[in-house]
Amino acid sequence: MLRGTMEAVQRFRQLVIDQLNQLGSMLLLLLDIIKTTFSKRPRWLETVDQTYKIGWQSQAVVVVTGAFTGMVFAAQIYWQFHKVKMDTAVGPVVSVAMARELGPVLTALMVAGRVGAAIAAELGTMKVTEQLDAMRSMGTAPVDYLAVPRFIALMVGLPLLTAESMFFGIYGGYFIGVHMCGVDRAYFLDHMYAWTSAKDVMSGLIKSVFFGMFIALISTYKGFNADEGAEGVGRATTEAVVVSSLTVLIADFFLSVIFNRIMPV
Repeated sequence: MLRGTMEAVQRFRQLVIDQLNQLGSMLLLLLDIIKTTFSKRPRWLETVDQTYKIGWQSQAVVVVTGAFTGMVFAAQIYWQFHKVKMDTAVGPVVSVAMARELGPVLTALMVAGRVGAAIAAELGTMKVTEQLDAMRSMGTAPVDYLAVPRFIALMVGLPLLTAESMFFGIYGGYFIGVHMCGVDRAYFLDHMYAWTSAKDVMSGLIKSVFFGMFIALISTYKGFNADEGAEGVGRATTEAVVVSSLTVLIADFFLSVIFNRIMPV
């Protein structure tokens, strides 16, 4: 009994140490990316290419996610608010929720699943096939050539995708609330304009910048440190998506608390 307890404590201790080591390595990678970004000339062609892949090619999934989230949220809000004769409150609830929470969080989760997995798989494959070592032997730093363009592309692309998700989510909520549920159009728009402010939109966009940083950092770290073989690349890809998604959800809580202090609803 005592031996089993000691073994469990030892395994937990080792798990904590491993996680702290990974966190420290990620922080060092982040510092290296920031230093490289501001000390060397950016590789604009690679950055533009990554922005196209990360931003433009992710539009379809982001638009569908944002639109149908706004639609189902508006329908659920209407069915509950209609019981207490608060139909006209559907507009502001949908717009504020999409701007502050649903837009940035769901967009980040979808991008983490699509882009984060692709980054981790691509960099992991390059590590397994020793392409990273070949780049170092030719005097090219992998962080400069691979990590920085993806980092900048996510920092730029994710806020734009979030704004797009907000727009289509709010429009989807408007379509369902007005044309399907029968909420008066004038009341819907008037109350939405009255209770939705610029700080709600700014809160969501600022969150998306942090989410983009987390997704880029975690995905590149997992790719650079993938184990050997196809199994190692698959494990790195899975960990990149899972850890990025959990980080987005955890960070969203703390950012929401901070923004609520700075920019109260």
